[in-house]
Amino acid sequence: MNHKIERTSIARAVGLIGLAAAASALPAVAAVPVTDAMIANDQNTPNDVLTVGMGFSGQRFSTSTQINSDTVVDLVPAWSFSMGGEKQRGQETQALVHDGKIFITGSYSRLWALDQKTGAKLWSYEHRLPEGIVPCCDVVNRGAALYDNLVIFGTLDAKLVALDQTTGKVVWTETIADFKGGYSYTAAPLIVKGKLITGVSGGEFGVVGRVEARDAKTGKMVWTRPTVEGHMGYLNGKENGVSGKTNATWPGDLWKTGGAATWLGCTYGADTNQIYCGTGNPAPWNAFTRPGDNLYSTSTVAINADTGKIEWSYQGTPNDHWDFDGVNEFISFDMKKDGKTVKAGAKADRNGFFYVLNRTDGKLLSASPFVTKQTWASGVDLKTGRPIESNNRPGNPGSGEKGSAVFAAPSFLGGKNWMPMAYSGQTGLFYVPANEWGMDIWNEPITYKKGAAYLGAGFTIKPLYDDYIGALRAMDPATGKVVWEYKNPAPLWGGVMTTAGNLVFTGTPEGFLKAFDAKTGKELWKFQTGSGVVGQPTTWEMDGEQYVGVASGWGGAVPLWGGEVAKKVKDISQGGSFWVFKLHKSGKATVAQN
Repeated sequence: MNHKIERTSIARAVGLIGLAAAASALPAVAAVPVTDAMIANDQNTPNDVLTVGMGFSGQRFSTSTQINSDTVVDLVPAWSFSMGGEKQRGQETQALVHDGKIFITGSYSRLWALDQKTGAKLWSYEHRLPEGIVPCCDVVNRGAALYDNLVIFGTLDAKLVALDQTTGKVVWTETIADFKGGYSYTAAPLIVKGKLITGVSGGEFGVVGRVEARDAKTGKMVWTRPTVEGHMGYLNGKENGVSGKTNATWPGDLWKTGGAATWLGCTYGADTNQIYCGTGNPAPWNAFTRPGDNLYSTSTVAINADTGKIEWSYQGTPNDHWDFDGVNEFISFDMKKDGKTVKAGAKADRNGFFYVLNRTDGKLLSASPFVTKQTWASGVDLKTGRPIESNNRPGNPGSGEKGSAVFAAPSFLGGKNWMPMAYSGQTGLFYVPANEWGMDIWNEPITYKKGAAYLGAGFTIKPLYDDYIGALRAMDPATGKVVWEYKNPAPLWGGVMTTAGNLVFTGTPEGFLKAFDAKTGKELWKFQTGSGVVGQPTTWEMDGEQYVGVASGWGGAVPLWGGEVAKKVKDISQGGSFWVFKLHKSGKATVAQN
């Protein structure tokens, strides 16, 4: 061992510890307040990351170019932070970066503020969770929101907590809903013009989906909009119109437990003043109990940011029978087609179709498969916007007996699940983390009971191919064609980011953070993080250097619900770390890659 190097390293480590201790002993300095103007310009400011999605539209695109397709080979770890202890499980957070701090959330409703330069913990908050919480699909959290001097996130017992960015002290808390009724919250909130936009989780428990806007500084409710037809909306405490028309597409009283949970969060179109939210499955899964389209389940809804009223909606899977949900993110972009620029939005739905809509009025422009097998529908009628079904619904159960089973693809875990795709205006391509799997599914008798699972179905998930399940696919929205793909043995369950450096970043359950050429799909770099990556990569600049950060920690729905697929990934190590990378200054990185 080189003892000089060892002594130098120890001295540096002690120095960092001393600096951290000294910093904690100094009086707290007020945070630089995050303003509406800063949030609106987030996509164009590489020195910070103020929104989950890296901008209102959720494109997850960075203008930074220092790390690019030529230099990425020299990307090395700068530091790593352990989320620690026995509480691990899935780490699906995206980092926010502001005023010298990095904010990350973790499993079991935890949040940390880290020193941007060193990764040292500045403060942490661990929410006290009650007994009896019933999160559907692991104890995950997907990120926070920043506004003024606050960092705000949601919890598994369906609460919102606003903390002081500098001290970590609680400023306000609000209850979203009663967790005993099956409600929870896992998404990252969205800030729009001073309002905190949130949804709800719990579609598998017969909750009623909704989108709400609160004053971000105080938590006071501004408006609420249910996403199940028949329920009343409110604006400033006064009735603001029923969503849809009672019993128009729901029979009897089933709209009262209709599901359509808005569990993945929303994006915002500044040019339309519309908040775009995806809605989940109708409840129960057994569609024979609820004939009709069941609005506004499995849909994209556009809500006026000021009034809280639905201005348009598009339903991908009417009378959903496969738990396809429709929560996946709707990403705004300008599409050039036939010599014209169209204000468009795109969504890779769990049902296996890649939809392009006019974002001003919701008109369907195209619907193209992004997975290799769709048994439930042969296509989408562009005139009506409705799927062309393939008679692939499971049978109606008899009294006390399950109905006949069918094999359906995609599985209910989706052609794409929660993990967000990315869009590059430079290449004109979307980068979609897809999965190839199907399921045996059957219906069962079911009765609603508050707080209990409300499915009325059984299932077994199976991979479609022996050599891969996950597939990162570059989609051309103008043609609906796949330009390139990367196949991965295990399912892809983490977010995607693209940059002006001609790069696409995503992680794998096998533990790798990977970078690809955005134009060709060639794998250019990878790093083994030690646990499956189901987090959302992001990037920022500091002191003239570009950094990339991602959470590592295997978990989420696949190990819990994945059937035969879960068996394939049972040996993946759990963990809980946040990794930060930068370019090796010598330009000669030699990091071992196992």
